[in-house]
Amino acid sequence: MPAGLRVIGIQDLVMEARQQQVPPKVAESVSAIVKGVKEGGDKALLDYTEKFDKIRLTPQTIRVGGEKLKSAYKSLPEGLMKAMVASAGRIRRFQEMQIPRSFSLETAPGVMVGVDFLPIQSVGIYIPGGTAAYPSSVLMTVIPAKVAGVERTVVFTPPGPTGEPPTTVMAAAHLAGVDELYSAGGAQAVAAMAYGTETIKKVEKIVGPGNIYVTAAKMLVSSDVAVDMIAGPSEVLIYAEAGRMGRDSWIAADILAQAEHDARARAILVTPSRELASSVSSLVEAGIASAPRKEILEKSISNAFAVVVKDRDEGIAAINEVAPEHLQIMSDNPEEIMKGVKNAGAIFLGDYSPAALGDYSAGTNHVLPTMGWAKRASPLSVRDFLRAREYVRCSAEGLRRIGPDAVAMANIEGLLNHARSIQARDVK
Repeated sequence: MPAGLRVIGIQDLVMEARQQQVPPKVAESVSAIVKGVKEGGDKALLDYTEKFDKIRLTPQTIRVGGEKLKSAYKSLPEGLMKAMVASAGRIRRFQEMQIPRSFSLETAPGVMVGVDFLPIQSVGIYIPGGTAAYPSSVLMTVIPAKVAGVERTVVFTPPGPTGEPPTTVMAAAHLAGVDELYSAGGAQAVAAMAYGTETIKKVEKIVGPGNIYVTAAKMLVSSDVAVDMIAGPSEVLIYAEAGRMGRDSWIAADILAQAEHDARARAILVTPSRELASSVSSLVEAGIASAPRKEILEKSISNAFAVVVKDRDEGIAAINEVAPEHLQIMSDNPEEIMKGVKNAGAIFLGDYSPAALGDYSAGTNHVLPTMGWAKRASPLSVRDFLRAREYVRCSAEGLRRIGPDAVAMANIEGLLNHARSIQARDVK
């Protein structure tokens, strides 16, 4: 097979699909940065920003004011503005439908229990930068928080050469309703959100994608502040069957789209057709030569591979074992295949549903579980910004009915004062 995609056996699939853990040198560096900001506040944050982003800011200039965000939004080309507004609307509608329902329930006569949902009061949101600008990530993270009712949304993103984030990121921040935007990235930004500085108030939870340094920092501060998920590099698994003319060229384009994220991105093709795998590999190899971001593509394609399975059932088993962040099912009956899929972050059905739609404009979220975490985690959503609060209202009659059950269990556990707190009410 040509050099575009390596072919591996089904037995090697999971091992190949997993990315390495945080290297010791990265963990050591991140630990020092987080400690520095925690203890040094503004000065440490600004010093690290100068060191890594080559820009000197002050406590007054690190925050981007609301008027600049508004101005950036107004400066957008009309077509881009319309696209962002339309995409934001789809994201918002999809999140609104996911708001959990508060309810109350009588579990016994005189015993009323219930649950309601309250927003987290402050959330820190990390938006990557560096090799590209990601206004879409602003919409994907801030809008669910706003739908949930979060009072204070705080965005950190690396500064550009002028000391401010890219214009499109600032515009998206205005559109989404960001409350505070700061020009700082990396582990130092995570530390500032987690512990605060003299001019930045700490937050209750940190969400958003980032590189390995950001991921390591989120892991480190997770004992002091809530985090959404420990995310690795972006990944797509494409399950494809032969049959449709031109499907191989679409798959190759989708693999190249995934590969251009960054050098550690991962693309996997799983197919029962060796001929399809060979054709896709050739097209990927040819596509790299003329594609933008060629240097990144060459590195990430070295992580890509194809697996030729014996049949559809083995393909579905492979999907469930890998639990990919993005799953594309390209066949003539993708819904039937999806019935067997238990583990995937987001699923894209059919030839006309590339994962890139989910990255931008379909309405689903592109902050998804990676590295097999789709087995135990969900896409970022309004639920990540809500807290459940349960309550009990018991009458004297209710206590007579359910109190003996609680007393019996408290006695078995040897917690006699628990039993006595119920018996003391003497409602026989």
